[in-house]
Amino acid sequence: MKKLKSKPRPQNRPAKFWPAIGFATLAGMRSMSAPAYLSHYLSRNPSWLLLNSPLRALQKPLVATGFKLAAAGEMVMDKLPGTPDRIAPPVLLGRLLSGALVGAAVYKSRAGSSATGAVVGGLGAVVATFISYALRVGISKQANWPVAAVGVGEDALVLSSGTALLRAQPGR
Repeated sequence: MKKLKSKPRPQNRPAKFWPAIGFATLAGMRSMSAPAYLSHYLSRNPSWLLLNSPLRALQKPLVATGFKLAAAGEMVMDKLPGTPDRIAPPVLLGRLLSGALVGAAVYKSRAGSSATGAVVGGLGAVVATFISYALRVGISKQANWPVAAVGVGEDALVLSSGTALLRAQPGR
């Protein structure tokens, strides 16, 4: 009987899944924070794997600045009384797309499939959206605090988590 050979595995395969999930989680909490952090990182650590891709725009400092401004604006808008819940279909779609964008960019920049990254990032963002929504509403009810006050704590969590995520990336 012939012994089947297993497919050789690349030795220096860069991590894709967990960084994509990390950025997707940020997208689920604050949709613009994920592309802001990732674009900040990529503008300082460009990947040649993104050069012939539409995702290469994330490596431009001007794009990184635009995403940072959008993220800051989102943090302000989130506290306003008329802002819809993150689980409302149009808002949820925005978070899904944000997660898909960062997932695709992380995977593509690390020699992976941008389509796989988009699926991982999009699904990760949707899961994080529902979990973070439940936590925010639950903490607000349990502590008898306004939802906006809990949102300030969530902003702090997003900022500290995003900073930690960047520090964990190669080449920083």
